[in-house]
Amino acid sequence: MTDPHADTPLDSSLSRRTLIRATGIGVLAAAASPAFAQTPAAPPTTVTSPPRDFSRGGAPTTYFSDPDILTIDPVFNNYAQPNAAIQRIWTGALWAEGPAWNAQGRYLVWSDIPNNRQMRWIEDDGRVSVFRTPSGNSNGNSFDFQGRQLSCEHLNRRVVRYELDGSATVLADAFEGKKLNSPNDIVAHTDGSYWFTDPPYGGQLYEGAPDAAGGPSNPSGRINPKLGQLPGIGTAKRELPTNCYRIDPSGRIDLVVTEAQVPDPNGLCFSPDFKKLYIASTGKGPGDSGPGGKGDVHVFDVGTDNKLSNQKLFSDCMLDGVKCGPDGLRCDVDGNLWVSSNAGRAVGYNGVSVFNPAGKLIGRIRLPEVCGNITFGGPKRNRLFMAASQSIYAVYTATQGAGPG
Repeated sequence: MTDPHADTPLDSSLSRRTLIRATGIGVLAAAASPAFAQTPAAPPTTVTSPPRDFSRGGAPTTYFSDPDILTIDPVFNNYAQPNAAIQRIWTGALWAEGPAWNAQGRYLVWSDIPNNRQMRWIEDDGRVSVFRTPSGNSNGNSFDFQGRQLSCEHLNRRVVRYELDGSATVLADAFEGKKLNSPNDIVAHTDGSYWFTDPPYGGQLYEGAPDAAGGPSNPSGRINPKLGQLPGIGTAKRELPTNCYRIDPSGRIDLVVTEAQVPDPNGLCFSPDFKKLYIASTGKGPGDSGPGGKGDVHVFDVGTDNKLSNQKLFSDCMLDGVKCGPDGLRCDVDGNLWVSSNAGRAVGYNGVSVFNPAGKLIGRIRLPEVCGNITFGGPKRNRLFMAASQSIYAVYTATQGAGPG
């Protein structure tokens, strides 16, 4: 076969099947001719050369199973839909995050954090439009058991709920009189409570607003956090550690996980029976005085009194020696944990990693962009939506997501 982007043909012994078995950019680059390795016309994806076109207009895959859905353990064959291909259903974000599925309205909503907007994809015709702007540089979104949207706003350092009548309610903006950092992700519990993480990633220009002069994320005061903002923005300073909180139905806010337990907490989700809570710990954020998270996932037992215990390291997210930084988390109905993967420039490891309840890797989904967050949706809740850098990807699965979107 011949690479149309190079003057030198690829070795004819390098079959398409060989490329499919190859993982990551290293194998592909090593197998290609020197001309291709040095001057590619476009960044290679995980499988094909020339790069695969994931869009609706792209050529269909010629395999019964998508070559970018990898079975690590045979049990994963029970969860991957063999004749379903990964599709890029939209692109155009600066950084896509927080996908959430509205079951009644049959639409997907997600955040485009730097563009300060939320987007919406309509399931019946695939139309995408701006859903809410400004969005407070929202990050994580979810829907509770009453169908109300929950959003974590970096810019305003708060958690809000959009009511069914169109009004908005501020659920949390402070703890013990101190302003929150930048709420990141949120999940609903069957008892009516909401659980959310509060790392510092919104304390930067790109995704929110840095601290006022002298604050941990703006110690020199050289950055003016008020530029381009509405009145009142840019006056706050980071006051709290990176904790996780529970919003009681009464409105009370309780500290449930400390920074010492899970530094820089990011995505979180409950097991299907709500007896376990998973939390992703990500890297050091702006203003952190400590080492920050290690890019791993932790799990806690959830007691009937909402107290957490028996903390364990669920996964260090090291796959084949590559750190697949976790972010968004979702469980399926069998308790498998689907984890978005940000492996940076390690092409072939960005996408989604799937673990069984014991923490064993059973499958992977490879994407051509780093993946920040995921959710299950669609009318049957059997479609996995993946917010990956600039784009939204989707693939049908043979399972259903647990809990609301």
